[in-house]
Amino acid sequence: MRKHILIVSGLILLVIAAGIAYFAWPDTAKLPVDAVTGKLPRITAPREQLIPTVDVAKVVGWQGNAMPTAAAGLKVQPFASGLDHPRWMYRLPNGDVLVAETNSPPREGGGITGFVMKILMGRAGAGTPSANRITLLRDADGDGVAETKTAFMTGLNSPFGMTLLDGQLYIANTDALVRVPYVEGATKITAKPELVIKLNPGGNHWARNVITAADGKTLYVSVGSSTNIAENGMDAEKYRANILQVWPADKNWRIYAAGLRNPNGMALNPKTGGLWTVVNERDQLGSDLAPDYLTQIEFGDNFGWPWYYWGGYPDARVEPKNPALQEYSKRPDYALGPHVAALGLTFAPDARLGARFANGAFVGEHGSWNRKPVSGYKVVYVPFAANGFPTPNVKPVDVLGGFLDADGRAQGRPVGVITDKSRALLVADDVGNRIWRVSAR
Repeated sequence: MRKHILIVSGLILLVIAAGIAYFAWPDTAKLPVDAVTGKLPRITAPREQLIPTVDVAKVVGWQGNAMPTAAAGLKVQPFASGLDHPRWMYRLPNGDVLVAETNSPPREGGGITGFVMKILMGRAGAGTPSANRITLLRDADGDGVAETKTAFMTGLNSPFGMTLLDGQLYIANTDALVRVPYVEGATKITAKPELVIKLNPGGNHWARNVITAADGKTLYVSVGSSTNIAENGMDAEKYRANILQVWPADKNWRIYAAGLRNPNGMALNPKTGGLWTVVNERDQLGSDLAPDYLTQIEFGDNFGWPWYYWGGYPDARVEPKNPALQEYSKRPDYALGPHVAALGLTFAPDARLGARFANGAFVGEHGSWNRKPVSGYKVVYVPFAANGFPTPNVKPVDVLGGFLDADGRAQGRPVGVITDKSRALLVADDVGNRIWRVSAR
C-alpha cells in the first residue's frame, strides 16, 4: 500500500512538473517579425504562458569605436555622449536640443514579481536610479556635434516628454504635467515648476509624453497602463492607457482616446495635421503576439485594451469580460511587429535624408524582452502614401541598426527620434548613453 501511494504521488508530481514546464518553457517565434508587420499582419492563435518568455539582450555598451550601422546612403556619428540614460528629446526654436536623462521611479511591491522585474531591468540596462534631469545640448558651429552640454533643469520626477506653448515649457513628469517660463537661448531654468494637471503614477509604463496639438491651444499627454492586462483590476487603471487632451490655460483635461496599452511617441502628421502614436501591446501571448503598432488617433477612439487587441481579437485572460466593446475596438493603421517596444516617433518631411526617406515616419524600437528570438533594437522607417497613411503591402525599412553585437548583446537601445536644426535625424540611446546623428552622405 505504501509503495502504491509513493508511485501515485510520484506520478502526480511528474504531471505537475510537466505542466509547469509546458507553460514556463520559453516560447519560440514561429513567424519572422516581418510577417507580423504592415497593414495586414498575420495574427496567430495566442500561446499563453504562466511564466513569461524572457529573452532580453544583455547590455554591454559601446566598446572602442563601435557605432550603429546606418542604411545605405546615410552616415551616423555621435552628436553627444557621456549622458545618463537619455530617453527623450525636444528641439527648441533656436536649434538647441533638450534631452531628458531619466529612468523609472522606484518600483512598488516585492515578492517574486518584484525580484524578477529587478533582475530584468538590470540586465536590460534600466536598473540605475533616474537622473531626473533635462540637459541642454548646443551645436553652435553646425558640425553635427554638440559642443555645449549643460544641466538645464534638475529635481524633476522621472521626466520624459517636453513641448513649448505660448512661452511656457511643459514637462511630463511621471506623476504630473508641469510648466516653467522659457526665454529663447536660456541655458538653465531654476524656476519652480507650476502644476498643470496631476497624472496617476505607479506600476509599469512610467514614461509620460506631451506634444502641442494642431490647434495651438491644447496639449496631448500619453499615459500608459499600470499593468500588462489590468490584472490588478480596472480601478488601478483609472485614467491610464489613455491619451489625454489638456487645456493648459485653465488646467482642464479630458480623455481623448482610450484602450492604448502604452502609447509613447506622439507626432502630428504634417500632411493632415492628425495625431499619430506608437503603442506597445501586451505580453505573454507568445513570441508572435501581439504586434506593437503605429496609428492615427481621433477623438473618442478606443483600441480595445485590455479586452481586445488588433481591432477585436479577444484576450481570454481578462476578467470580467466586455463583449460590448468588441465591435467598437478600432483596428490600428500599421503593425510594427511583436514585442519590438516601439517608443520613438517623428515624421519624415522634417528630415533631409534623401528621396527614399522623404514621406513617412521614423520609429525608435527599444527592443523586446518577451520574444525569442529578440525583436526591435533598431530605428525603422515606415513609408507613407499620398493619402497620409502608411503605404499598403510595404514593410518597415531599417534606418539604423547594429545595436546588437555579434553575440546578441546590446551595445545600445534606441528610444526617442527627432531632427536637429539641419534636419538630420537624432536618436536617443538610453543604455549607450549617447545621442546619435544620422545624416545623408
